[in-house]
Amino acid sequence: MPSMRTDDDRSVTARALDLLGALTPERPSATLAELARAAGLAPATAHRLVGELLSWGALERGADGRYRVGLRLWRTGLLAPVADRLRERALPYMQDLYEITRENIHLAVRDGDHALYVEKLAGHRSVPVLSRVGERLPLHTTGVGKALLAWSGPDHVQAYCARGLEARTRHTITEGGRLARDLRRAVEREYASTHEEMTLGSCSVAVPVRPDRQAPPVAALGIVVHSVRADLQRLVPALRVAATGLGRRLAEDPDPGVPGRPG
Repeated sequence: MPSMRTDDDRSVTARALDLLGALTPERPSATLAELARAAGLAPATAHRLVGELLSWGALERGADGRYRVGLRLWRTGLLAPVADRLRERALPYMQDLYEITRENIHLAVRDGDHALYVEKLAGHRSVPVLSRVGERLPLHTTGVGKALLAWSGPDHVQAYCARGLEARTRHTITEGGRLARDLRRAVEREYASTHEEMTLGSCSVAVPVRPDRQAPPVAALGIVVHSVRADLQRLVPALRVAATGLGRRLAEDPDPGVPGRPG
């Protein structure tokens, strides 16, 4: 956690952004003191900037006194191409998948070494999962992340493995050679999968979305199911149909604004 800097040379904008950046999926709300500590700001400075962010609508204060992302900032974020144009095009295919499976349906793009969840559909019988829209999870721990990584090319896979593999459960693959083999198998069989590597009790299967078959995927579609009823291969045909349809839709309307940053 950053320490308070008395000789802070950051701009006002940078300090305000650091305050907003203190709110994460793991910490969606915070007290003023927590925001100040996370942003490395003096309490008085944090108080002044938080007041301005409240006035603009970037933050809101709940009845419990904790600060959260404000509706105006949320509405602004929806204007980002990755959160708007891609979601708009993907939702019909995701809805079809949900109607067929009644399981968690995920859409993700690559953001550096993470899978960024852009949209999610779930029902009352879907297995509980950690992922939420806006969540960033390590590529090697999720089905959609593996799909994004496997089709990015051997050089990107090697570079990713060389940076070290974090364990999220006792089943997470943390050996680079083993992960590389797992990703090669994914490309050969045309789908990626996980088995309790992100969350105990759940498995996933995912496929890449590729408007251009010669280029890395712009997104990945995945399904997460409970381990006790996992029949991942049964889900693959419907996933492939959805991903192929979405890929063609994106190819007809180029530049969907998907970042897909390999890192």
